[in-house]
Amino acid sequence: MCVFCNITQGIWDSKKVYEDDEILAILDLSQQTYGHTLIMPKKHYDNLLDIPAELLKKIVTKAQDLANIYKTKLNATGFNLVNNCNEVAGQSVMHFHLHLIPRYDDDNSKLIFINNYDYSVKDANNEGKYDLDEILNKLK
Repeated sequence: MCVFCNITQGIWDSKKVYEDDEILAILDLSQQTYGHTLIMPKKHYDNLLDIPAELLKKIVTKAQDLANIYKTKLNATGFNLVNNCNEVAGQSVMHFHLHLIPRYDDDNSKLIFINNYDYSVKDANNEGKYDLDEILNKLK
């Protein structure tokens, strides 16, 4: 079973930001910026090419809803919404998911592409810097 299936089925613990019958949004353990969130379907779909359009629309709409919440509760001033489709494009977990990456005027992070396919938000000072429980409490 894939990592995200273990999370969506409650086998592995996560910091849930949102959950309903079809989708789950969790704080990414590797916070690229404060509030970095993964939004995924509970049912397994490998990637963007496999997910039904209606479910994709629901996930993107939830990303928009969360972005508006993060703007208010986390004081985010912008957002990156990232999806990698297949390994050649940098997908490392083969379960469709979107990265919602809040941006801040002073985050000093840059979204870059490495070797023309792998993305990363780079700022050496951010890795392991954020308390996920603190972020989750602010979002409740």
